[in-house]
Amino acid sequence: MKKVVYFLLALVLVGLGACDNEPKFKVLGEVSGAADKTLYLEASSLEGIVVLDSVKLGNSGQFDFAEACPESPEFYRLRMDGKVINFAVDSTETVTVKANADKFDTDYAIEGSENNLKIKELVLLQADLQSQVDKLAQTRGVPAGILQNNMVSLVNAYKDKVKKEYIFVAPNTSYAYFALFQTLNGYMIFDPLSNKEDIKCFAAVATSLNNTYPHADRSRNLYNMVIKGMKNTRAPHEEVMELPADKVQEVSLIDIELKDLKGNVRRLTDLKDQVILIDFTVYNNVMSASHNMALRELYNKYHAQGLEIYQISLDSDEHFWKTSADNLPWICVRDEKGIYSSYVNLYNVKNLPTLFLVGRNNVLSARGEDVEDIEASIKKLL
Repeated sequence: MKKVVYFLLALVLVGLGACDNEPKFKVLGEVSGAADKTLYLEASSLEGIVVLDSVKLGNSGQFDFAEACPESPEFYRLRMDGKVINFAVDSTETVTVKANADKFDTDYAIEGSENNLKIKELVLLQADLQSQVDKLAQTRGVPAGILQNNMVSLVNAYKDKVKKEYIFVAPNTSYAYFALFQTLNGYMIFDPLSNKEDIKCFAAVATSLNNTYPHADRSRNLYNMVIKGMKNTRAPHEEVMELPADKVQEVSLIDIELKDLKGNVRRLTDLKDQVILIDFTVYNNVMSASHNMALRELYNKYHAQGLEIYQISLDSDEHFWKTSADNLPWICVRDEKGIYSSYVNLYNVKNLPTLFLVGRNNVLSARGEDVEDIEASIKKLL
């Protein structure tokens, strides 16, 4: 009996020894001014954030984590007091981090790989963009349309820089992948589902990642996103919408019949004796909030005088649309065909958002892409 026990114990010890010999990566360093604070090591997985380990820091602020090395590049983060430091691991490397508790997520030094230096650069660039956008949002006395245009310029300039200097220059790197998923005000800066130019960025990284790590979950996930985006932006066979002759004679605009948030069909031609602002847009876009803020200004100023907004969502995600549009005061409908809606073709919409203004006599009066450009026309029609 004793021999059996000793044999089982030996097996356990061998197993434990094997675990200890697994390839591991290390994250070590120090955080000044962080005595008695808890530092967490977390994995940024495709399923979400997973806590791997934690330590209560002493006066020296030193820490030392070790975890099993991933089979393909993965992303991790250090978290303290709601602030995070993002980094990538693609080998048994040692990542060294030195930070200060007060500016934990921005004022830190990281060593171990070029990927993590580039990720830090991207984090600081995004933080600067967020700061500029926040300042714009706090500006007083400037029309929302102008604020939106300024915000669009900031975001487009940021995307151009990141595309040229981080994504296309090295699509096979972890930092290029990281750049794809940066956010602004909770929205992804790059749109992998409906923006053709952004899909090219995702495709470049997906191709490189798939060549090196074809069986990695991130490779498959990114590939599927690109396929879905290409499908969304690929022109299908155009459908011809027949308009009854009597309807054409009765009105000079093309009627739109789509369901609102409650599933009720809302028709343009039912809005008689009102000035109608038709808005083709997408909610799942970094500029959506500022665009709707500009529309709300118009709505608050002119709704009592007879202005109605008929907003058409071309979002592919119905749940996201419903959640985003839930508190908007105007008519919100959605076309499930997205950017290949028949109405997009009939109204010759080339960019989003695009606005059309309809007079009280159901006559198309103006079109534009900026809210500020159309306000003067609204005043004339009211």
